[in-house]
Amino acid sequence: MNFTPNRKIQPDIKPVKSVDLTMTEKYRLENGFQVFTLNLGTQDLVKIEWVFEAGLAYQTKTLLASFTNKMLSEGTTSYSAFEIAEVFDRYGAYLSTNIDKDFAYVAVYCLTKYLDHILPVLTEIISAPIFPENELQTLLNKSKQEFQINLKKVKSLAQISYPPLIFGNGHPYGQKAEVEDFDKLNRNDLLSFYENFYLSEQSKIFVSGKTDQQILRKINHAFERIETHQKHQLAEPDFSVDFSTRKHHKIKIDDALQSAIFVGKKMFNKHHPDFIGMQVLSSILGGYFGSRLMSNIREEKGFTYGIGSSLYSYKHDGLFSIQTEVGSDHTDATLTEIYHEIELLQNHLVGNEELSLIKNYLTGQLIRGLDGPFAVHDKLKAAVLFGNDLSYYQEFIETVISITPETLQKLAIKHLQQNSLIELIVGK
Repeated sequence: MNFTPNRKIQPDIKPVKSVDLTMTEKYRLENGFQVFTLNLGTQDLVKIEWVFEAGLAYQTKTLLASFTNKMLSEGTTSYSAFEIAEVFDRYGAYLSTNIDKDFAYVAVYCLTKYLDHILPVLTEIISAPIFPENELQTLLNKSKQEFQINLKKVKSLAQISYPPLIFGNGHPYGQKAEVEDFDKLNRNDLLSFYENFYLSEQSKIFVSGKTDQQILRKINHAFERIETHQKHQLAEPDFSVDFSTRKHHKIKIDDALQSAIFVGKKMFNKHHPDFIGMQVLSSILGGYFGSRLMSNIREEKGFTYGIGSSLYSYKHDGLFSIQTEVGSDHTDATLTEIYHEIELLQNHLVGNEELSLIKNYLTGQLIRGLDGPFAVHDKLKAAVLFGNDLSYYQEFIETVISITPETLQKLAIKHLQQNSLIELIVGK
């Protein structure tokens, strides 16, 4: 019997009240590396990800952390860059490297039946990179050209210039790359950074997918032979804030047709009791397509294709930011509307209908973000790296469900005062 739904009748909305996450197994290898495993999924596929406390905050030279991470797979003691790429192509595996303010990542996706071929290469990438000079210079030259091109784009220039305004030039999160920095890096810098910040006992390994004890034994056997690195006596990064008291900043590009607008401030990370509430508030303001900023500045005014607000959580700090690009002649009007929408949140309670919508949206997004083993992998990783566990996401749901219009108004008054926001305009 066929069933045809009546598309004129809206389906029932079923609020999310809890999240059931598979518990993880956690243990240490003999050499001290922490391993977190998730046995999820139906396909014979596994993801292995190494995470190192080797992010941008720890570099002594601008660009050093990112190029160290990029160069890991450009040659090891046993494999050339070509041979590494050829092995991954032959067995349909995928290797990715990535870096953020706090951490460096190396991840591999692989069919379990080919794990024996991939693990030796991955082990060498992690434990025996040689950072060949020729490949480094090629990568530096290419990246320098791309950087110079991006400096002519208002959005890219704003993204590069904004962190020092928020955190300060001397802050680990406020570093700003310059063209000449590409000429200052050398192979010895990368070797030294690798020795100091990779393969310490704080390194973590996340394994997810359709795993069993045999697969885990193979992974453990490959990685437990890697020697940990003892850090040299290095000064810890100073995360105290030293930002400018100036609230309004402009970078002029005479021939720009658009202006990039960034408005925001230093905020707090996930450990702060107001963080989840501010996520709700930021979502109402500019966190989804139907947000107030989008409805006003895109739909009603037609000033932009997109505008959004975001809350970023780093290990030692956080950032709230509103970002958009508009036609040069709409710059002042856009800023006026941004502050107007913030003032509305401070002076008027969010309506029940709008709040119900955003609660369903945020809890629905969380559930959507837990669809599949690798999605859960990312949620687990995000929680662990901030000293939490998967129970954080149940706390998130409970906080979102219970938050009131009065609480949101208090948060807007407390954290979004206009005189606390730093404004950057890049354009004509």
